Parts: sequence; C-alpha cells; structure tokens
Amino acid sequence: MGAMTHRRYRGFNDLQIEGSSILKDLPDRNVLFVSNHQTYFADVVAMYHVFNASLSGREDSIKNVGYLWNPKLNIYYVAAAETMKKGFLPKVLAYAGSISIDRTWRADGQNVNRQVKMSDISDIGKALDDGWVITFPQGTTKPWKPIRKGTAFIIKKYKPIVIPIVIDGFRRSFDKKGIRIKKRNILQSMVIKEPLDIDYDNEEVESIIEKIEYAIEQHPSFLKVIPESEIIAHESLNEQRRYSAKTNNDKDL
Repeated sequence: MGAMTHRRYRGFNDLQIEGSSILKDLPDRNVLFVSNHQTYFADVVAMYHVFNASLSGREDSIKNVGYLWNPKLNIYYVAAAETMKKGFLPKVLAYAGSISIDRTWRADGQNVNRQVKMSDISDIGKALDDGWVITFPQGTTKPWKPIRKGTAFIIKKYKPIVIPIVIDGFRRSFDKKGIRIKKRNILQSMVIKEPLDIDYDNEEVESIIEKIEYAIEQHPSFLKVIPESEIIAHESLNEQRRYSAKTNNDKDL
C-alpha cells in the first residue's frame, strides 16, 4: 500500500513537511498524535509515510520509498466504525491498524446521542500500550468543529506523550474520502509540533481540550479576519515552497 500511495504526496502533489525530526526521539509506545482532519484516509496514509521516513533517517522528506522496507508496524489510528465498512482501502487500513469506534454524536448521517462504549476506550488504551496512536479529536473532516471530550479523558487516563499535527492541502487535493485525486500540483503541508505540556493528574478536561484546539489550529480564535497583507505574505511563502519542491523534484530525476 505504501508504494502505491507514495506518488499521491510526492509526484501528483507535493507534501511539505516540518518538524519530523522529533519523531525519532519519541519512545516506541504510549505516544498519541492529535491532528486536524481533512479527508477520511489520505491524512493518515500521509502520516504513515512521514513517520516511517523520519524513523529511517530522513528529515522533513519522503523521497525514495526505501523506508517502506522496514516500516514501524505498531502505528494505529482511531476511525469511526461506519467509515471502515465499505471499499477496498478502508478494509486494508482496518487490517493494517485502525481502531474502529462508534461515534457518540453521529451515525449513518444522522445526529445521535449515545454513551461512550468503554470497550472503545479500552481498545485505544491497548493500542497506546503497544505503540503509537493517531487520532483526529474533532471526529469529523469539517473544520472548526469542537474537540471531543473523549480525547482529553483518554489523555488523562493513559498519560501518553501528546504530539500535535497540523495538516493542510488535503481537502483540495483529494475527494472527501481521500481516495480519488481531485486536483494535482497542490501544495500539501504537515507540521509536527513539540509535545504538549500536560499535568495528567491535576489538569481539567476543558484545559486539555483548549490546548489541543490551539495546537492543531482549530481554536475559534483562528477564525479571525485575516488582513490582506497577511494573505499576500502567505501566498508568497506558498510560492516559495512550490519552487523549492519543484527544484527538489528536478534534482531527484
């Protein structure tokens, strides 16, 4: 699967990575990655590539898929059970390490209100005990939705190292499921940040939620009106990244 998906991030599009150097210094287990979410599957597949490339010695790069010969196998990710039932890729990912949970607020396109299944929490705990876990704490690909409290409860209960990740460009590159390439030559980005400073025993759930919101850049304050000068500066930076990515790709040919 890794070889088949590699060109989706380095070829058809260009994935720009920042901060991956911290990955090689993390312990082999009890690490929780929290990220914003843009597609069902493309986000997490990109993380598999970046994680394994970094662990094999590449810094902020996934060029040359040789890192797939000896991948880290104990990487899991939390997914809504209903999204894992249909299609070939979901079944492959389910086999590869998804932790399927029942969402408490949404099912089959309808709003619901049900209790958290303790077995779901336990399954996440077992995965953390074995390795790294990726979760999307908003529970949806829609931006600016609130962080679900379950993530904070899991953090307080199992005390993992919490690594925030911010992704962008995936929504423009792929369809909602992250399977079909919608547009090419899109600048994708993944920023891996330093671990969150959390007082597991004494910090309130609401405080942990707020820290996650800021860290993955989904706090309501990020919805401020952006000045035109800032937009121009951002576009200029993106253009520089595109040029840098094109130059690097040309060198690899």
